[in-house]
Amino acid sequence: MNPRPSGYEPTEAEEREALSILQISPEDIRCAYCGDKSTEWDHFRPIIRNKEPTGYITEIANLVPSCGKCNQSKGKSDWRTWMEGNAKLSPKTRSVPDLKDRVTRLQAYEAWHQPRKIDFAAIVGPEMWQRHMRNRQKVLDLLKQSQELANEIRDIVAEAVYPPKL
Repeated sequence: MNPRPSGYEPTEAEEREALSILQISPEDIRCAYCGDKSTEWDHFRPIIRNKEPTGYITEIANLVPSCGKCNQSKGKSDWRTWMEGNAKLSPKTRSVPDLKDRVTRLQAYEAWHQPRKIDFAAIVGPEMWQRHMRNRQKVLDLLKQSQELANEIRDIVAEAVYPPKL
């Protein structure tokens, strides 16, 4: 097996360039969407949509600093539609004062580097990809069954601990 190819981990220079385009100080990294203190990195373009891989991966051209509120609220949405939309906790609904400036900076960031979009099936072959997708579906089905069983157990335990009053 080959070691993981280079190019996934950004260099310090790439990180600084990305932050510069977003007009964010490396000494005080703020959320690119709202300006609050950054706590994590958000996938600018979702890596999963409609339960399927989009082909985008985790790399500097697809990551922006984010606060938890923005990252959770944005989810798998298109960044601009979400920012200017009425989603709970979006920058628009939180009345971020410099929203237009932030959109402009994010547009510049989007134009900076086109992130890789990988066709996984073409790389690994359709047979292996289909095997992977079938396994993935089995895992999702098993998780659903496990949740249903856990709910059943919870109800039985609750009834045993807190029996109905007569």
